[in-house]
Amino acid sequence: MPNAIVKVPTPHNEPVNMYAPGTPERAQLIAALQQAKSEERHIPQIINGKEILTDKKISIHPPAELEHTLGYYYQGDKTHIKQAIDAALSAKYSWENMPWEKRAAIFLKAADLLAGPYRYKMLAATMLGQSKSPHQAEIDCICEMVDFLRYNVKYMEEIYAQQPESSAGIWNQVEYRALEGFIFALTPFNFTAIAGNLPTSCAMMGNVVVWKPAFTQIYSAQVLMEIFIRAGLPDGVINLIFTSGTDTGEVIFNHHEFAGIHFTGSTDTFQHIWKTIGNNIAHYKNYPRIVGETGGKDFVIAHPSADAREVAINLLRGAFEYQGQKCSAASRAYLPSNISNDVLAILKKEIATIKMGPSDDLSCFFNAVIDVKSFDKIADYIERVKKTTNAEVIIGGGYSKEKGYFIEPTVILTTDPHYVTMCEEIFGPVLTVYVYEPQDWASTLDIVNNTSAYALTGAVFSQDRYALELAMDKLRHAAGNLYINDKPTGAVVGQQPFGGGRASGTNDKAGSYLNLLRWVSTRTIKETFVPATEYKYPFLG
Repeated sequence: MPNAIVKVPTPHNEPVNMYAPGTPERAQLIAALQQAKSEERHIPQIINGKEILTDKKISIHPPAELEHTLGYYYQGDKTHIKQAIDAALSAKYSWENMPWEKRAAIFLKAADLLAGPYRYKMLAATMLGQSKSPHQAEIDCICEMVDFLRYNVKYMEEIYAQQPESSAGIWNQVEYRALEGFIFALTPFNFTAIAGNLPTSCAMMGNVVVWKPAFTQIYSAQVLMEIFIRAGLPDGVINLIFTSGTDTGEVIFNHHEFAGIHFTGSTDTFQHIWKTIGNNIAHYKNYPRIVGETGGKDFVIAHPSADAREVAINLLRGAFEYQGQKCSAASRAYLPSNISNDVLAILKKEIATIKMGPSDDLSCFFNAVIDVKSFDKIADYIERVKKTTNAEVIIGGGYSKEKGYFIEPTVILTTDPHYVTMCEEIFGPVLTVYVYEPQDWASTLDIVNNTSAYALTGAVFSQDRYALELAMDKLRHAAGNLYINDKPTGAVVGQQPFGGGRASGTNDKAGSYLNLLRWVSTRTIKETFVPATEYKYPFLG
């Protein structure tokens, strides 16, 4: 159909399975978990569609069950980074010139493969490799990833359809070109969907990609790559490498054809990357696109009119789902003294019922943190609190890495709104609470706004509309995603485009057309049907 003006299928958010006892999906999930634990996977790099093995084999263990081996990945070096770049550039012409609807079909097929035959394999990989409960894995590696693929295809169609006006005698067009060169996708451990979206959103717009996932996400990244290949992704369009950060940065950021980076990770790493790109700016063919979502120190503030139980339950979910390892996790809370005792009492009672254990024990709400580095960092914050006078651990505070990297849900109460755990990103199951007097609502909003360098997510609880309006005004730049009477986590593709400003990133809003616009370079074309044959204008008569 070379002359068809195609319309892509209308996307809808993938339904969330709940995995309740007795359901067919629960039985299939349990079977997939058992299958994954019964085998040891050997995970190669994928460069130009070929499996690349090396002599450096690294074992993979569930964070909650360190004695068990899930498999091995093969770590690469600088030669593999160069091979990946060469493969991407070799694939670029054919991929960029493939009709956009044919590219779209590949990613729509990938979405259906993930939602269908690969659903439970992907769930098992994410649960075991990244220590997620069934619900946290389902909303991440299945629903959000499927939504990214389907909605991004729709956004691609909408972008290409945006064309300029044309005056009489001329035809104006805009071409949305892929960037000139290759894109580097550097992805985190905590969301399989982010790991999949960062390279595919670029590739969808005709770009070619070198993708380096976090080492602690390789187990599920391999399943994503398997799906992309089965969906028909041509060799070299996305190249999956397992190389050190130092080697990768040295090769990629010194390459003349480096065209952009799609990043999710720490603020320090992103700032270092930006500085490196700036230092090398004269070396590149074009100014690289720099898109990043980084850290967060996400707040929840309750107005004196707020309902204590609503605040407590949303704090619990917002702070402790996935062990607080979300960029959007609630990590600082501001409670008015008229409801603070009730909120904290409910928190203490509910947290006491939380079961902590391995991901394949489906009775566990709470699992292990991702690795020993994270464990030690979080434990150090807790120990510092125990030695100070202006903060105290009032719930939890225990931890052990005997069998896995387990840290209890922990609540800290501080009398100092600028105490270290109110300011610094911990990225773990630690919530710090500050109690203010009800008459100080406005000034406390100012404290919320000015305490942290980050501005990713935040939540305001209030039954007073005037109070909400004041909060929305004072916190205008404090969060890229602001939630009213809800926890600050759980953005849905197509509903709440995600991203923040300040030290939290470039706010390019994954899950919207705004992100895809960053991966194209427009060319304006003007065609004149009857060109001028005289140079003189009428005013010269």
